[in-house]
Amino acid sequence: MKIKHFINLHKGATPVFVLGLMIAYQNFTVGPWVYLSLHGTYGILWLLKDRIYPDRQWEQEVSSLTGVLGFGVISLYWIAPFILISSRIEPSLPLIAAAVAICILGIFLHYSSDAQKYYTLKYRSGLIEEGFFARCRNTNYLGEILIYFAFAMLASSWIPFAVLGGFIAGVFIPNMLRKDKSLQRYPGFESYKARSGLLLPRLLIPSPSGSEA
Repeated sequence: MKIKHFINLHKGATPVFVLGLMIAYQNFTVGPWVYLSLHGTYGILWLLKDRIYPDRQWEQEVSSLTGVLGFGVISLYWIAPFILISSRIEPSLPLIAAAVAICILGIFLHYSSDAQKYYTLKYRSGLIEEGFFARCRNTNYLGEILIYFAFAMLASSWIPFAVLGGFIAGVFIPNMLRKDKSLQRYPGFESYKARSGLLLPRLLIPSPSGSEA
């Protein structure tokens, strides 16, 4: 099996899992419905993305055991809806509005930058220094972090934030650093690195004299 198979299974199962929690705990208040809409739609969009412009890093073959373990690890993201629904937390309307806005922004950055990367590399190899990647080398990761940050906001608990922090430290940052190491083989990378951020957009660009422009 490929890595993407257990990831896609998790994404597709998320709306079913969240709705199952709502039924099990008989919690059909605004918060769970909003969470179901946001996280469920995110999962469906992921499956569509995999069909239209798949990410090559998820095409790697893995053993069934690795797939099961991987599914278990990413299922830590299900802690947020479990806490929200089982604890009958009622997020305030301003908090819901902020979470929806952050989630939409994250989805835009995540899926749009992935599309730019896929279709650019389909026709040429090398650095991508424009568009979503002009000031940030990992706009797709930034978008994904914003998405799960929004989900954690709705749960109103420190635990989902800790889970997200674990993924950032254990998965996202190592992947970003490996990507930088791989891109070093292309001419102009050091210049591109100087004017772009690893995760956050670099708004000030160093001038040749060393000052910020």
